Formats: sequence, C-alpha cells, structure tokens
Amino acid sequence: MTAKWNFWVDRGGTFTDIIGQAPSGELTAVKTLSENPGAYRDAAVAGIRAILQLSPEAPIPDDTIGEIRMGTTVATNALLERKGEPTLFVTTRGLADVLEIGYQDRKQIFAKSIKKPDLLYDRVVEIDERVLADGTVEVPLDVEAARPALAAALADGMTSIAIALIHGYHYPAHEIALGVLARDIGFTQISLSHEVSPLIKLVGRGDTTVVDANLSPILQRYVRQVSEELDVGRSGARLMFMTSAGGLTSADLFQGRDAILSGPAGGIVGMAKTAAAAGFDQVIGFDMGGTSTDVAHFEGSYERAFETQVAGVRIRAPMMLIHTVAAGGGSILHFDGARLRVGPDSAGAFPGPAAYRNGGPLAVTDANVMVGKLNPDFFPAIFGAARDEPLDAGAVAAKFADLAAGIGDGRPPEAVADGFIRIAVANMAEAIKKISVQRGYDVTGYALNCFGGAGGQHACLVADALGMETVLIHPLSGLLSAYGMGLADIRAQRIETIGLRLEASWGPCVAEIGRLGQACVAELGAQGIAADEAVIAATAHIRYDGTDTALDIPVPMAGTVPPAGDQTAALKAAFFAAHAARFGFVDHDKPLVMEALSVEAIGGAAEFDEPSVAIAAVG
Repeated sequence: MTAKWNFWVDRGGTFTDIIGQAPSGELTAVKTLSENPGAYRDAAVAGIRAILQLSPEAPIPDDTIGEIRMGTTVATNALLERKGEPTLFVTTRGLADVLEIGYQDRKQIFAKSIKKPDLLYDRVVEIDERVLADGTVEVPLDVEAARPALAAALADGMTSIAIALIHGYHYPAHEIALGVLARDIGFTQISLSHEVSPLIKLVGRGDTTVVDANLSPILQRYVRQVSEELDVGRSGARLMFMTSAGGLTSADLFQGRDAILSGPAGGIVGMAKTAAAAGFDQVIGFDMGGTSTDVAHFEGSYERAFETQVAGVRIRAPMMLIHTVAAGGGSILHFDGARLRVGPDSAGAFPGPAAYRNGGPLAVTDANVMVGKLNPDFFPAIFGAARDEPLDAGAVAAKFADLAAGIGDGRPPEAVADGFIRIAVANMAEAIKKISVQRGYDVTGYALNCFGGAGGQHACLVADALGMETVLIHPLSGLLSAYGMGLADIRAQRIETIGLRLEASWGPCVAEIGRLGQACVAELGAQGIAADEAVIAATAHIRYDGTDTALDIPVPMAGTVPPAGDQTAALKAAFFAAHAARFGFVDHDKPLVMEALSVEAIGGAAEFDEPSVAIAAVG
C-alpha cells in the first residue's frame, strides 16, 4: 500500500509497456508505440499521463508520483546503430589499434569477405607512458605533453574521452592524472578503465570503457528529457533505471556500460519472481517482443556473464546471461524465390507489420493474424491515422494471397503463414538450447515461463519442440518486463581482479569482500536503503590455471561477511561440480586460480504479493 502512484516501465524496440500502481495497490497497464512521430515526445511519459488521465499539456501534479522504475533500449539502439557520442580513445604508446585487432577471432571462419563492425571511437591518441605488470614505471607520464592532442580532439567536437592504459586496472595513477587533464581541458564525459571495468585484459577493458564514454551522454540526455517532462524537481517523483545486471539504480548513477540489457533484465527478474510464486524453481524465460526474442535460464539464482560481445563490441561488465535472436512479432517475412526466411530485419514500431495500417511489410505478427491465432478484436485499437483502429486483417489476407501466388506451389495463404511461424519457432527453440542443453541442463523438467507481447502465440509450439511439458503464462505476461521493474531490488555492484592461486586467495578474498561490500552499501545508502537492510552477496570467478574460461562460484557468506576459517575446499568442490556439469570432465590435479571477485549489496525491493485464484474446470 502506497500513498502515491508508482510506475514500472519497459521501453522496448516496438512497444513501451507501462504499469501504474495506484495508492490503493491496484495495477493499471498501458501499452504505447515506442515511436509515434507527432503524437508524443516520449512513449513512457505518454503512458504515465494516460494512466493519470492527464492531457499532454497538463503538468504532473505535485506529490502524485512516488517512484518511476524504467528499463530502456536507448543505449542498446545507439550501440547497434553506432549513434553514440563522438569519442576519443586514449591508450599507451604502441597500442593504438589494440581494440580494432581485438582477439583476432573470426566468427565466420570461411567467409571470403570480412566486414568488421564500425568502431565506437572516432580518434585514438597514444600517450608516452608505460607501467609494467609488477607496478614498475618503465616510462613516466608527462601530462603536459598529452595536452595538445587532447585539446585538438575537443576542438574537433569530441566531448567524450575513454582512457584505458596498459595495466591501468591495477595501477591507475596515470589514468587518474589524464582524467584530471581531460576535465581541465573541457571534456564533459570522462571514462577511466579502472573505474568502469577494473579487470585484467586490455581489449575487453578498453572496449567497455569506450562503450561507457560513447553511450553515457546519450543516456544522460534521455534521463534529462524524462526528468524534464515529468518535472521531477517539482513533482517529487523518484526516477530509477534497470541495469544490465538485473538491479535498479538511481538515474544519476545510470551509465552507458550498465544499460545494454536494461529492458530485458527486467523481464528476467519478472520471470524468476513470478515462477517462484507459482512454485517453480527451474524455469526457462521466453520473452518474445516485437523486435526480438530473449531467452534465459534460471535455477535459483540469476546467471550473469562478465564478458559478453554485443554488436561486435566486447563488454566486461556484469550483465544478465540472456541470449537474443532476431525473431519477434515484427520480424519481416521473406521469400527469395527458393526458400522462406524470417528476419533478422524488423518492421519496428513504425511502419510496423502490415496489420498496423502504416503500409508495413508482412511480419510474424501478420502470420498469426492470418492463421487466426491473433484476433484483432482482442488487440489494442491503437492503429490508423487517429490511432483508434484495430489490426487490419484484410490487408494481411491480401498480402498473403499475393505471396502464396508468387510461391506458386499450390499452398493456400494460411499454409504459407503457418510455414513462416514454424521457421520462427525453430529459431527460438535453438536459442533456448544454446543457453540450456548446450550448457548441460535438461530442459524437459523445466517450466517455460512465457512472456512478451508475442510470446503466448508461440509458447506451446516452442515447448513441444523442446520436449517441455509445463508452460507458465502470468496474467501480466504481455507486460512482464515492466512488471519485473517493480519487483526488482536496488543493487550496487563492484568487481575486482584477484589473480591468485585459489589456495592463497581466501585471505585477500575476505579483505576485498569487506572493502567492496562497504562501497556497495554506501551506494545503496545514497539511494535511501539503510545499511541494516542491505544484503551482501559475493561471487568468485574461478578457472583452471592456464585456461581462459572462468566459472562463477558463489562465496559462502555468514550474514554480510564470509564465515570464519578457510573456505577454499568448499569453493574448489563447487567449481568441480560446475565444471563437470558444463564441460563433462574435471581435473583434480590442475591448479585453480581465482581470477576476480564480484560483490553486490541488495535491498529496496517492492512488496510482492501474488493473489491465488481457484482453478476452474474447462469443458
């Protein structure tokens, strides 16, 4: 029960979902197009106004809104489209092309024409400095010698700077000095690698720092836009954003590195919480939206990746382990004269699928309209010039008739549409296998928690393709990512490189948990969470010595600190069990290394009370 309205928002690629929690606790939901030129400036604010029954020009009443919790694709879209802020990359002399070269891996090893992703930075400046791995300063930093190159970049319009020096994650003095210089010169966004991603490996750390510098200004402008439209200074509303790691943070702490999976992470939280309330502890999340499908595995704890690659960019920051395929309701249907194909391109929010009355192409949504799985009578009437018309089933039927005639094999339009649906289902089933079967999990005993605007149309087909017998569809499944924003905790997270043999790491591990835990609790405190309400959790990233694949092993905790005594044996046993499940073998004689340690403080979740409804007999 609250005295004010709270709003939970998922701004997706096609639709924006808004759930309003009234002071009485009652929930009201609105779905708007994420882009609607001429109708409104921001879809989230438009939805909030609609729930509060305010006109577009009316000011937000004082003390009406308590919290707004939001996930957004703004940073994701900017990354995919390479529309971030002009960025300067600063690194050690001799390493100018380190991010372009990367790890020299080729995703398509037999491709004759390799098309590299566009780089996020616009210019590189090499600095005369060198710190060795043991901290020895081989080449001292001359700060003033670096000033002309940085000033020239600023004069050319680059206001964001990413600074990543060799071994800067452990010896940051030179990065700090260059950051001070950049601030004095006038850069408005300064990202230092030891703050953004304090981990070994310059390539991943450098890419993450560039991502942060490139996207943070875009996010900050969006945050300002939403804040201004809601007039948070006067109205008193508190604005929070979902991070890629699955926790909420205040708008002023929201950074580019944290925003890549902002929207989908809310869906994973909603998936896990609603599944637990329904009595399922093993669940596959199946989130099919308008642009793509996100799938995730959950077995009692959130799975995170600490090194991922998105749109050709390596990111070393904690992110929910989510696999995405380009198979959404807006995925365009193709026939190239020989075969049917679904996606990867999308009709988006505008013009959208053919049924949206904007002259769009045939998409998966249209296939479901054609076979009768999507009834226009039950779909929001938000289409047409006045945004008050239903889906256009007539236009869909006409286009499928033309397509069937073009294929010319005698199949009726409904059969052609069903063929496209089966292709989309196969794509989605393969995505689920990638995050489950290929990692040693037998999904036949799991529940498929189906959500997203288009998920219910395909849930049974996907479950059948995987041999799953249980499908969970929450009453708010079409808005579960937004619902997850309301159920999420406020989280603060820190990660630190350890780089020690496991037998020698427990002492430093205990000290680091204490230090990092205090920093996380302080961050929560700045967001209104009392220290005694925060829960500390720690994860060790352990690998075999000489290998490159670390597994995430929870560190035993007694309250907010590790238990007394050496817990090395427990960590080793947990690693062996995880390695056997993932790879099918263990090597008990090979030394183990604790590569890194991550610590998070958790608190501030909204009250979660799912009503129970009696099962009614059918038939």
